[in-house]
Parts: sequence; C-alpha cells; structure tokens
Amino acid sequence: MQFSELALADPILKAVTEQGYTTPTPIQAQGIPAVLSGRDLLAAAQTGTGKTAGFTLPIIQHLITENRPVKANRCRVLVLTPTRELAAQVEDNVTAYAKYTDVRSEVVFGGVKINPQMQKLRRGVDILVATPGRLLDLHSQNAIDFRDLEVLVLDEADRMLDMGFIHDIRRIMRLLPTQRQNLMFSATFSDEIRALAKTIVENPVEVSVTPKNTTAERVRQQVIPVDKAKKTALLIDLLKKETWHQVLVFSRTKHGANRIAEKLNKAKIPAAAIHGNKSQGARTRALSEFKSNDIRVLVATDIAARGIDIDQLPHVINFDLPNVAEDYVHRIGRTGRAGSDGDAISFASRDEADLLAAVQNFIGQVIERVDYPGFKPQEALPELPLNVKPKKPKKPKKPKPAPAAGSEHRDGQKPPARRRRRRRSGGQGAAKS
Repeated sequence: MQFSELALADPILKAVTEQGYTTPTPIQAQGIPAVLSGRDLLAAAQTGTGKTAGFTLPIIQHLITENRPVKANRCRVLVLTPTRELAAQVEDNVTAYAKYTDVRSEVVFGGVKINPQMQKLRRGVDILVATPGRLLDLHSQNAIDFRDLEVLVLDEADRMLDMGFIHDIRRIMRLLPTQRQNLMFSATFSDEIRALAKTIVENPVEVSVTPKNTTAERVRQQVIPVDKAKKTALLIDLLKKETWHQVLVFSRTKHGANRIAEKLNKAKIPAAAIHGNKSQGARTRALSEFKSNDIRVLVATDIAARGIDIDQLPHVINFDLPNVAEDYVHRIGRTGRAGSDGDAISFASRDEADLLAAVQNFIGQVIERVDYPGFKPQEALPELPLNVKPKKPKKPKKPKPAPAAGSEHRDGQKPPARRRRRRRSGGQGAAKS
C-alpha cells in the first residue's frame, strides 16, 4: 500500500513525500482510514511506529475538507500529550504535514511563560497540542474555549496515567462538547487503560500493531553484571572504547541523571541530562544538540524520554533497570527503528536481580549476559530463569548485645526470667512491710 491510496489530498501527500515517506506503517495503514471514517479509535502503538502521522494526516484531511473559520480563542482539534517534549514533537509533525494547507496549529505546555501562549490563542487555531496542566491553566483564564471542538486525541494515555494526570483528564473531559470524535493511543491495553477508554471513546475501531510485551526484533539485548559502585566507571570505559555516537542512557532518578552527565563531561565525553527538573529551554537545547551530534550522550529519565523521537538511534544503555518492567520495552524500542539494527545494553547489579527477573518475565526471554573485562562484580548476579524470582541472600544474624554489668548469674549466664521476677517481687514485699 502507498500513501496515495489512503484518500489524502494532494497538499498532504506532497508534504509526506517531502518527509521521505511513500509507504505507510501498519498503524497508519489501519488508523488513517478509521479516522477518516469519523469513528472513534482505540489504538495500541508504541513509540516509533508512526502513530503521530497516523492521526495527524487524517485530521488535517478532515480540517481542509470541512473548511470552517476558527473563532477567537477556540480550537477545532485538541491533542493531549503527557510531556512537553512529546507536545513539541507532535506540533513539529503537524507543521510539517500541514505545510501546503491553511491549517493553523499551536502548542502549549508548562515550564514557560503563559502570556505569549495566551496571545497566540486569540486568533483561534485549528489544532491545539497541549499538556493537561497548562491547558487547564489557560482555560481558567478564559484563553481557550472548547465549544467548537470536533476531535480529541489522547496520546500516550498509559503515560498519562503513570504520571498521575487522571484527575486533570477527567476535568478536561467535563469541559468538552459531548459530540466529538475521540482518538486514544496507548502503548498497551491494560485494564486501567480500558477503564479510562470506556469514559472517552464510544464504539471505537480497535487497532493493535505491536503484540503485547514484545521487544524490537532488530535490537540486540545484553546485560552486563557489575557492582553498583562501578557503573559509572563501566559506562565511561565502554564509551571510550566504542566509537558510538548518539547514545541514550537511562537513569532511574533525576539526581542520578545529573551525576552521570557531570561525570561523563569530566571524562571528556560530551553529555547532557534531560528530566522534569530541567527548564524547558535546557531540555529543548539538550535534545537539539543531541540530534545534531554536538553532544554524544543524552542521559534521561523515563518520563522525559517519552518525547524523544530520533530516527535510527543506534544505542540505548540502561544505567539503572526500570522499576516497572514495561518501561524496559519503551526504552529499548527507541533503537532498532526504521529497519536499522540497534543495541540495548543493561547494567545490572546484585540488588537489581528482582528488576531484571521482572523484565525477563515480562518480555518472555532470558537476556544474554556479557562479562565486561575488568568489571566482574564482587557480588555475583544470580542466574534468573523465566518465571522464577531470585532468592534473596540470608542476612547474617546480629550478635546479641553483651549483658549489663551486675546482671550475670553465678555461672556467667543471665538468671532465668522467672527467678528474676521472684527476686524483684520479694524485694518489693519486704519494702512494703
């Protein structure tokens, strides 16, 4: 199938061709006709499957077909995303695909001043891309009105729930007109996602293009056992020996991401950290420098990395294993894309055995282990067959405290409790008499 077979207007096809695409991905081939039909859509699609174009292209088609003027402070399409980076990425896609049309779009998110965003909304926009918190702020200041809304897109709904946006989403739903088309995208169809879907989509077309719990076929996965204290030294040694560029490193915490980036820079390896505590300007700058190869390593937390969309990212390193096994699939899914091979390397210490077991059980395979010269761990990582939880090592018993002075019996032992009580009560009786 070609894009030309999907009933898209020539201006859209021209823009798609300029982006270098001729053949739609599975999510696009299935999702675009469903959206064009006007039905609600519930789609399971991970990052890198082309889902953004899967809803952007038919929405632009709808807008130019139903050519209606946009009133001040109103929008016809609302796209909700969990992070600033993803919002910016979606807006970039909308701008690129609507290049030869009159469709106007804007993106709004927190972390930057709100007044410029309010001014941009005064003219009204066809497509508004937003994060939930900033959207509610704008609505509370009468900067956005939803009475003309025709289409709602909820992108990465699973991450919305993970980040605690469920209450914001419900507040937003109450503000929207009941008659609208709803498009909901999630990496998986968990029970929580289906429960949320029941309150948003109505009789939807269901599309699933990625089998549950699977990892990218073209990604070579490896685990390097290493002591926790040696992880940074291992990372530096690995990066110095390999001629890798554009390496995405995952840290479990924001502070950890900062420390890793700082130590890499001290080792003359250009790196930057990206996480929720960074200003929007710093995050945008780091991502731009990473894409342009001005920095070699981007250290990210799971939430911040959701908006990173880089073609042919060759290497992902899990400095820390994720607390949630499903996040492992999202992490390594950023490499091995568009027909390219990729490497996903995980550092695992003894205290991460439970996390590694959970990951392997989730993806249904035992990940290959590789011993890295000079970094053999002092505490060995146990073998972890599928569906078997690792046995935790028994903690040594704490030595009993030495008896207090004067409390020893005549043979050096403490007197039995019964005799101690007798002796104590006897003394008290004598005092009373």
